Amino acid sequence: MTRELLLAAFIMCVGLSVAGAGTHLYQWLSRQEAMLRMDGRTVLGAVGHLVMSVVCGPYIMLQMGWRQESGGTLSMTSALISAVVAFGWAFVTGLFIMSVYLALRF
Repeated sequence: MTRELLLAAFIMCVGLSVAGAGTHLYQWLSRQEAMLRMDGRTVLGAVGHLVMSVVCGPYIMLQMGWRQESGGTLSMTSALISAVVAFGWAFVTGLFIMSVYLALRF
């Protein structure tokens, strides 16, 4: 059982690190904040934003959970829900990245 838990943690770490690196790369290249969206001037732009949202979504969700409210406080409910969603999403992203890696490797 320990192997399965470590494998799941490794897959989440891969997904979260790819999401974080992708988010910072997107923000650096496009000079705008990364956010979950599906809009675009063209169809290709909309598809690009959708792909960015799927790949970079876990990191964006973690950032959204740590935003302060109007009184300068953190909502613990918001932080916990965003963390659960982000780590679940990171697992799916990590599975996708690892499957692409293994498909190209072997």
